Amino acid sequence: MALKKVKGNFFERMFDKNLTDLVRGIRNNKDNEAKYISTCIEEIKQELRQDNISVKCNAVAKLTYIQMLGYDISWAGFNIIEVMSSSRFTCKRIGYLAASQCFHPDSELLMLTTNMIRKDLNSQNQYDAGVALSGLSCFISPDLSRDLANDIMTLMSSTKPYLRMKAVLMMYKVFLRYPEALRPAFPKLKEKLEDPDPGVQSAAVNVICELARKNPKNYLPLAPIFFKLMTTSTNNWMLIKIIKLFGALTPLEPRLGKKLIEPLTNLIHSTSAMSLLYECINTVIAVLISISSGMPNHSASIQLCVQKLRILIEDSDQNLKYLGLLAMSKILKTHPKSVQAHKDLILACLDDKDESIRLRALDLLYGMVSKKNLMEIVKRLLGHMERAEGSAYRDELLYKVIEICAQSSYLYVTNFEWYLTVLVELIQLEAGSRHGRLIAEQLLDVAIRVPVVRQFAVNEMTNLLDTFTVSAQSNSMYEVLYAAAWIVGEFAGELEDAEKTLNILLRPRLLPGHIQGVYVQNVIKLFARLATTCLELQDLPGLVTLCDHVLDKLQHFNGSSDIEVQERANSACMLIEMLRNQLSTSTDAMAMDTTTEGGIPPLAIEIVQEMTLLFTGELIPVAPKAQRKVPLPDGLDLDEWINAPPPEDAASSSSSEHDKDELFVSAAQAGSAADGGGKRRQSLELTPEQLERQRMARLIEQSNNPHYLKSTPTASGASNADQYDNIDDIPITELPLDMEGVAALRVGITKRSDKYLQEQQAAQGGKDGKKKHKKGKKSKKAKNKVAYNSSSESEGEPKPLHIVNTTLDMPEGVSMSDSEDKDGKYDPNDPHRALDIELDITDFEAPAVRSSSKKSAAGKENLKTPAESAGSGSTAKKDRKKDKDKDKDKDKERKAKREHRESKRERKEAAVQPAIDLIDADTLAMASVIGGIIIDMGAEVATKAHKKKHKKEKSQRKEKKASESASASVSAIVSIGEYEQPLGISTPSKEIL
Repeated sequence: MALKKVKGNFFERMFDKNLTDLVRGIRNNKDNEAKYISTCIEEIKQELRQDNISVKCNAVAKLTYIQMLGYDISWAGFNIIEVMSSSRFTCKRIGYLAASQCFHPDSELLMLTTNMIRKDLNSQNQYDAGVALSGLSCFISPDLSRDLANDIMTLMSSTKPYLRMKAVLMMYKVFLRYPEALRPAFPKLKEKLEDPDPGVQSAAVNVICELARKNPKNYLPLAPIFFKLMTTSTNNWMLIKIIKLFGALTPLEPRLGKKLIEPLTNLIHSTSAMSLLYECINTVIAVLISISSGMPNHSASIQLCVQKLRILIEDSDQNLKYLGLLAMSKILKTHPKSVQAHKDLILACLDDKDESIRLRALDLLYGMVSKKNLMEIVKRLLGHMERAEGSAYRDELLYKVIEICAQSSYLYVTNFEWYLTVLVELIQLEAGSRHGRLIAEQLLDVAIRVPVVRQFAVNEMTNLLDTFTVSAQSNSMYEVLYAAAWIVGEFAGELEDAEKTLNILLRPRLLPGHIQGVYVQNVIKLFARLATTCLELQDLPGLVTLCDHVLDKLQHFNGSSDIEVQERANSACMLIEMLRNQLSTSTDAMAMDTTTEGGIPPLAIEIVQEMTLLFTGELIPVAPKAQRKVPLPDGLDLDEWINAPPPEDAASSSSSEHDKDELFVSAAQAGSAADGGGKRRQSLELTPEQLERQRMARLIEQSNNPHYLKSTPTASGASNADQYDNIDDIPITELPLDMEGVAALRVGITKRSDKYLQEQQAAQGGKDGKKKHKKGKKSKKAKNKVAYNSSSESEGEPKPLHIVNTTLDMPEGVSMSDSEDKDGKYDPNDPHRALDIELDITDFEAPAVRSSSKKSAAGKENLKTPAESAGSGSTAKKDRKKDKDKDKDKDKERKAKREHRESKRERKEAAVQPAIDLIDADTLAMASVIGGIIIDMGAEVATKAHKKKHKKEKSQRKEKKASESASASVSAIVSIGEYEQPLGISTPSKEIL
């Protein structure tokens, strides 16, 4: 009968499926897994209805596995809580595991678990409390954090290291959900940094390092404790965390970096752990950046870091190589000369099989360039681009070449003819690139900003327009034709043969609509320039021929499918037709003696002059923010209607009338309308000869286009298919690479841009020969000087041949500013944003730490910093003696003074450096003891400064009695900030007192 209370009888329980049977069954039913799992879930539901906790525990274990496969088990929440509440540890562990898988912070059932979890946390069995902490960390909610914070804090003081370690780690989850618990829990958390158990100590370090990610200045006074741990611990993972924390603290207090250089350098020399080495190098870089102004020479430390990083980059492990390149990029920002010495190693990484390493090497090259090595680096990149595989990586190479050359307004480009040649070579190398718009922007920018190279630019763009191959893969690269057509039209005065360029633009080609529109616009510019030349030469036949030629060629653009191209072409035709009509009447005008000396009608001359005036004037680059800074005129309302909207009835009636009008009319109707006095202009009808000429031009273009499918007869196609039975019999046709415009595509020949590099090397070689005899006369002392002198850097750099115009067009009275840019660093999903709170760690100091000051005033004013008490301690005694005779209510006045000092201190401390506010004198004394450095000279200087300030306070006490102590405290803070200890973290407070 006893067995029946469990489940039927013993034999029925023998055939229950456990977790192993469930896993084996799922593997055996792969073809019908969903049906099998649904059957198992029905069996599990039957087991959950039993009274035996062991049966329920087995069912919950199977549900946990099913949930890992992606099935929902939220319906079993009450059963999971029931298993969690079991008194048996084996069942409780399964229950908490299921809860960690199933529950989340927004689960409604969590309110039922508060007392149960509190009971487990207070259990005498450490493993019950441990499994409760582990499970709670996965589904803790703000309510659970608020209710259980005290119980978890109690476990931090447990006698068992196992519970202390788990409780310390659990408090981090509590802080994320309930930040208000950080203030009362921080004193205990700080105590765990000196816990005798290394596991608890490491847990406390991890928690504080994670908390410091959001607001590291809160933990600046803990620097002495972390310094002690860093110099005594052998746990590499804890050292990594501490070194990361120091990297975040050093920018806040640069004096801390002076103390860190030596131990970090020792770790770099001694450690064999690559992860620890990488973090040490990162922190050394951060330290050197923060103290670069305070300590003049750190070349030895930088060289050590670079040498270690070279070892990482040369390693066969791809991960170490990537980390080495990443750390090298950080050194590059402050010490570029040290990294430039390893240029060959970085360039060798471009041939690595891992694309991420190649991209990281490209990022390094961006900062390694100078005026001296720019051409060489670009040459290596162009050669690498020819061998590289993959369109995405080739596009990235192209982008980096342009980014390297264009950085800082072409700071390192000394010869812009070379740069324009490089851009043209990039167009020829990467016909299918997606960076065509970027290249076009560079062509336009150089042509506008550098007036000296405009003649070279227009000739290069003419050749580009003539030789550019139209293909289906160059959709983005078409943009370079936009830039080339604009350049040759805008700077037509620099062209050697404007008529040739005009014929190139008028050539019929299959181009996008916006490119054709630019072609038409710049055809007018070139026409105006050639017409002006004809006027100067009094060449009437040449002007007539030019008009007829342009009118004939523009008919191709009149038939474009793009409406804007049609509009531009028709407008140009009308303008040129007007000029042509004036020229056609020149014979009659000459008979009436109304023409000029050359026979050109004055109205025609006026038309040409007006066309030329349309395109006169120099362009200046417009600033990016120029439009938004244009002031709004008075009385202009951009939201006001220009024309009042018609009423609804009138709109409906007018729309019905418009519906009756015909949108398209026939030619006959148009002619009748014209006879009837209408002003409708007849459309231009093409003659049969013009139509035939357009058809032949189209056929010629199709025949030269390799991507156009030619139509062939069926019979001939069949015979061609059967002509060659064997593949090897098919003849191979050699491409004529000697054609004009194709020679630059041949691999293995010298590029046009290489001649500029050879000229620069030849010039540099001549300078080096002249200075060679001077180098031998340098003394050994000069060799030991800092290698990063700005004057020495610029000695060997070539002088720029062309000057870049950096003037930007802005509205009058407006200056450039970046204050209007929005700050996009705020992340609403950041889990650490709630931890950005201010902690006054001096409030948490133990009384033993303040044993140096045993006066009663120090106990009452525990909210003040020790720096204030150092400056106002002696004056407070005399104030109290003097106030006894004048005021009987001594306690009330003392309280009022304290409140006044606190308010005054808060206003004054806002202007003092944050790091000096946070590092109190007691903490600095502790740091000095750790470093083993106490300087008597510093104590004497501090004592003299204190005596001078004390005399000054005596003379001013009668005038400013109410604010005397507050001003003394501020002066004490400033005196600490001005005093620097060369080898320690800061000045010992005991010497100040």
